[in-house]
Amino acid sequence: MRIVITGSSGFIGSYLVKKLAGNDNYDLVLLDLSLGIDICNWEQLKSFSGFDVMIHLANRSFVPDSYKEPQSFYYTNFISTLNALELCRINKARFIYLSSYVYGPPDYQPINEKHPTSPFNPYSQSKLACESLCEGYCRDFNVPVVVFRPFNIYGLGQNGSFLIPSIIKQAKRGNIVVRDERPKRDYLHVNDLVRAIENSIEYEGDKGIEIFNVGFGLSYSVKQVVDLVIKLCKHKVNYNCSNEFRPDEVLDTVADISKIKDLLNWEPKIQFEKGLELVFNENAI
Repeated sequence: MRIVITGSSGFIGSYLVKKLAGNDNYDLVLLDLSLGIDICNWEQLKSFSGFDVMIHLANRSFVPDSYKEPQSFYYTNFISTLNALELCRINKARFIYLSSYVYGPPDYQPINEKHPTSPFNPYSQSKLACESLCEGYCRDFNVPVVVFRPFNIYGLGQNGSFLIPSIIKQAKRGNIVVRDERPKRDYLHVNDLVRAIENSIEYEGDKGIEIFNVGFGLSYSVKQVVDLVIKLCKHKVNYNCSNEFRPDEVLDTVADISKIKDLLNWEPKIQFEKGLELVFNENAI
């Protein structure tokens, strides 16, 4: 099976490539800016052919930057997805898309895939727009699609601007400052996400498009994350919260993962405390 992976050198992509490279049944084709291939440039992309599945990971994802550079976020995320879907249409290939949390402040917990969507920042809005593209290509051109909605992914090698690597970096320096300690998030180790993607490669549902939440099913507040990290330190760590609250902040998210358990035979394996310890000690698994 020939598998195209976009964003192959990114945080999630690098883990996925390592995982799939060990399977002799897979022939991987890697598309990434670091390899000189711009997924937003159709002229560069259109020559790729003869593949069975595309896993589309290439996108911009750091939410604060989506407020600073909204045009870039919308353009990159939308056009790259449009080009990827078009390539799948031409090659009669299946499409696996990594979306995001798109539910906004939840009406109920845990959140299942039937929960109303309510994007609450430019990043999640761009991802929902891409999901709409997926639905259109599935409906109009019979492109089989799997959409993953990851809640909060973490792991060794994540961009240092994200919450967990930021807290760990500060802790090792002896002083942690956070803006808001209240928000609770459902954290999933990147290797568990990669296993979910792997399980979907040969999945052929009867609906044409299938959407899966992917999370652990438990949530931890920022303060709980801080406390767990401080426990891992062998030195004194000062802590301060500046109580800077973002407007319309989502205060808790817990994923209902019953659907992905049933249809993809997947469940998370890495407990958050263990995963956090691995990242703190700079151990990959």
